[in-house]
Amino acid sequence: MRAHAIGAGYAHAVSTQDEGEDQELALGAVQSGLRAGASHIEARVMRTRSRMIGTSDARIEYNVPTLESGIGIRVIVDGCWGFAATPILTTDSVRTCAESAVQLARSSAPLVRIPVTLADEPVHQGHWESPFEQNPFDVSDGEVIDLLTSRDAALMRSAGVRHADSSFVAVEERSTLATSSGTLVTQRRVRVQAESSCLGEHEGLVDTMRTTAPPTARGWEYVLDGWAWQEELARLPDYLAEKLRAKSVQPGPGTVILDPTNLWLTIHESVGHATELDRALGYEANYAGTSFATPDQLGQLRYGSPLMHITGDRTAQHGLATVGWDDEGVAAQDWDIVRDGVLVGYQLDRAMAGEFGFDRSNGCAYADSPLHTPIQRMPNVSLRPGTAPASVGDLIAGVEDGYYIVGDKSWSIDMQRYNFQFTGQRFFRVRHGRIEGQVRDLAYQSRTPDFWGSLVAIGDSSTYLLGGALNCGKAQPGQVAAVSHGCPAAVFENVTIINAAEAG
Repeated sequence: MRAHAIGAGYAHAVSTQDEGEDQELALGAVQSGLRAGASHIEARVMRTRSRMIGTSDARIEYNVPTLESGIGIRVIVDGCWGFAATPILTTDSVRTCAESAVQLARSSAPLVRIPVTLADEPVHQGHWESPFEQNPFDVSDGEVIDLLTSRDAALMRSAGVRHADSSFVAVEERSTLATSSGTLVTQRRVRVQAESSCLGEHEGLVDTMRTTAPPTARGWEYVLDGWAWQEELARLPDYLAEKLRAKSVQPGPGTVILDPTNLWLTIHESVGHATELDRALGYEANYAGTSFATPDQLGQLRYGSPLMHITGDRTAQHGLATVGWDDEGVAAQDWDIVRDGVLVGYQLDRAMAGEFGFDRSNGCAYADSPLHTPIQRMPNVSLRPGTAPASVGDLIAGVEDGYYIVGDKSWSIDMQRYNFQFTGQRFFRVRHGRIEGQVRDLAYQSRTPDFWGSLVAIGDSSTYLLGGALNCGKAQPGQVAAVSHGCPAAVFENVTIINAAEAG
């Protein structure tokens, strides 16, 4: 069964958008806000389209295209923020929206205890695009569905597979930002994700196995051959069958070799979220939580072993959080968050940088919609690889007794990003430096500084992979952001291993 192709009107709405018209609307909003009395204005026109297609047992299950456009206008009046937005992109509507933002800020200003102070930023003008070879929106529904159903069929040819499904997601995001300081920048970001999974059963035990390809800021070419798709799909049924027949893990302290397909998520939860300055200050406590890595410990907190070097980065090639400028017009950059195992930096926007005495924001403002105000969001937060030669095989060869964990699955972490538990897709038993086969039901637990303090070996750049997610959530009203986390394979000693089946 084949769904209808995306209609011509849907495709035309974005692919032929008049960038000059969006610039005129944004600049007009700036002028309207200044006339109404604002001291600072940011006007952001945003047009986003997405498509999600899924198959189940080689049949189409869903096909969901979306399109959103509008303008968000943020102003400062008497030291207070004001924000208004509209999906109606006309001159009159934009002028009214700007005036509403100013009125809101003026009405709220008497309640402000600490006036907004923005860190300095140079004026920027230009255009930036994420690199891709083939726009995923130029690919017909039929071609996508044929690829996904063929992957389902390949998995289902194995006698041990009872069910298979595949999915494809693509997002194209265009934005135009004008500010009262003179910044005028346009951007286009494209990102994709594809997955396939299979389900099997053995003696009443049911489990699944999924591909480990991460989402990325690339085009359709990645979905076709930017990953070892055929090799991994061919192995999934055997991995699943072996896992279903494997013995449950024996709990206790142990050594884990974490593949980057697993470690990226641990970085996201235990370092990425923990070093958001708004969270560390308690601004997110009502919903997303706080952080054990509080500002009074900057430059002092022993976050992990000296091998731990974590950077924040808005420039990584194919990174999901890579941009030319953030949604406040701050140029993309990279910086240290943890260096030699010590907390040395945070993720900032201009207001937090200004309030707490930083010379400059490091460009972490983002809004997922024209109808949402920009907030501090995670950049690409990554663990740097080692400089000494060390392949995955080398790391495994150095472990006398442990587990090599591949792929991410379920996880849990407390509201301070301190106590956590993670599991994975595949768990290989390692003895005397060799893989002996899989176990099942494994999860690893630790406290964030204990876990990172137990980092004893790290892979070189040949083991490095940029993992990530399209759906990192934060804030009220909720916003979703895409973010990548690069890391090499790494070895952690004396980690608590539990039997997840018994614990559940």
